[in-house]
Amino acid sequence: MTNENQLGNVPRWDLSNVYPALDSKEFKAAVADVDKQLAAIDAYHEAHGIRKGAEGPQQSNVDDLSEVLSDLLKRMDKVRILYGTISAYVGSFTTTDSYNKEARKIESEIELHGSHLRKQSVDFRGWVSGLGDYLPELLKQDGLIGDLSYYLQESYEQSKYLMSPEEEGLAADLTLSGANAWGKLQGNVVSQLSVDFELDGEVKKMPMPALINLKGHPDEAVRRRGYEAEMEAWKRWEEPLAAAMNGVKGEVNTLDKRRGREDALHASLDTSRIDRPTLDAMMGAMKDSFPMFRRYFLSKAKKLGKKQLAWWDVFAPVGQSDRVLTYEETRDFVLDQFASFSDHLTDLAKRAFNENWIDAEMRDGKVGGAFCMSIPSVEESRILSNFDGSLDQLSTIAHELGHAYHNECLRGKGELRTITPMTLAETASIMCQTI
Repeated sequence: MTNENQLGNVPRWDLSNVYPALDSKEFKAAVADVDKQLAAIDAYHEAHGIRKGAEGPQQSNVDDLSEVLSDLLKRMDKVRILYGTISAYVGSFTTTDSYNKEARKIESEIELHGSHLRKQSVDFRGWVSGLGDYLPELLKQDGLIGDLSYYLQESYEQSKYLMSPEEEGLAADLTLSGANAWGKLQGNVVSQLSVDFELDGEVKKMPMPALINLKGHPDEAVRRRGYEAEMEAWKRWEEPLAAAMNGVKGEVNTLDKRRGREDALHASLDTSRIDRPTLDAMMGAMKDSFPMFRRYFLSKAKKLGKKQLAWWDVFAPVGQSDRVLTYEETRDFVLDQFASFSDHLTDLAKRAFNENWIDAEMRDGKVGGAFCMSIPSVEESRILSNFDGSLDQLSTIAHELGHAYHNECLRGKGELRTITPMTLAETASIMCQTI
């Protein structure tokens, strides 16, 4: 395991321009404002009949519908910008320190607003489902409704999979103690899991992300011991993690069946905005590539003096370089490569590095892997990674900066226009990784 001096100045992210602190008056005021906005939307729903009804909307002409719809969309977008901001802000604490009980408590309280938002979304989609013949004319309008035509059309199409308002409300409430709670358990277990491991003659307590990163170590003995230590650590937690997975998937499968979904893939395909032939084509392309990958792995095994690769050899380096990149070297390399493609991309990446958008330090209590999250109110991103000086982590940072670039290109579009399926979200990140 590399020491801190070898890696250079590995940063933690800075969100002080969002709110000063979790206990600041600014953050508390934002939470109160979300509550106020949600209550105002509830009242708006009640006043204008925003709910599913067999008789259709209470508005009787396109002009009245347009006025109500436009006003409601503005309210929906505004509250989502604020909720997305406070949710990301709290998440910046819980994902980097799962021992922070105060942040976890606040996160649980904030999630109640998320449940409230989901219930309002159900009411909205139920109302949109009754627009029927009015919808085509509404979608042709200029302004906000026209800008959100895709969102509205999708809401209309997906409304057929709604349960009754009462059932959807119950499902939203139960999610907090169901799949969401199981997901938190998994995250807390993984972020707090560490292993005593001997490396370079010294026994250190290594967090799981650091142990997993040994998969690329040049010494096979270290890779193998790291793999075995990881498997042993997971074995101690296999029962609660299996329960977490079963809890999450059990809830989803039950709700999908009740909502009239065809099978376990149906909702995921719609969320990803692809159809079954597209998925089949992607799976077919992967299957067709298997012989090439098998030849590659056999060739790599031969290079390593083996008949076939052990699991701990899959990511083994085949060169002889023992170089460990500093964070500063990683930054400079990424910026140099980005500059060969786009000044706009390079400027965005410079901001991310210079303004500490990236939390790269590995530490106990921090989640593994990497992600990029949007901070809607300031139209910025924040990136989490677990930097260890490897080329793999350099590639990861470039990947996550691609997500940040995607967010940058969506500035000024609001929240409802920027709902992005994974099938699109990964394009900019893979592009930047390739650059």
